[in-house]
Amino acid sequence: MTPDLTFILGGARSGKSAHAERLAGQSGLPVTYIATARINDMEFAERVRLHRERRPAHWALVEAPLDLANALREADREGHCVLIDCLTLWLANLLFTSDAASEDIAVLPERARESFAQFDAALAQARGKVIVVSNEIGLGVVPLGSVTRLYVDELGRLNQRVAAASTHATLMVAGLPLALKG
Repeated sequence: MTPDLTFILGGARSGKSAHAERLAGQSGLPVTYIATARINDMEFAERVRLHRERRPAHWALVEAPLDLANALREADREGHCVLIDCLTLWLANLLFTSDAASEDIAVLPERARESFAQFDAALAQARGKVIVVSNEIGLGVVPLGSVTRLYVDELGRLNQRVAAASTHATLMVAGLPLALKG
């Protein structure tokens, strides 16, 4: 059985989250929204507040800044929709823990590799509809710093794996969906 996996990616403020929310709402299924964000400042708290206000109050919410695979396994079931927003913040949480200085990151930590493998397996085993949101950040210049290059490279690899596993993939540009797959 092929999972019903929709992957939506785009740049900052491209409309990817709003599009994913529309798709989840249009599915007619009960929805669980898995948020990967950690709120670290007032500006970001305001962004999260706006996201929350936009979503229907009856959607279930699960906060999973690190253990995304387990959150997906617990929320997933037949006849249900899980919306994950977003892989970009999840990767940042995995790489930049509060106990690790960014200068210490030269290669992908083993805990991130393990988390990726667990997430890949959870996606492959999904029984319900899954919508995954991520940023496309690899369209610009190559970053100067090694930490930023590692982040851009690993997000690109993560996006490629999710896109390959997806049944539908959409690139959002200026609020407009461009079908890439399915």
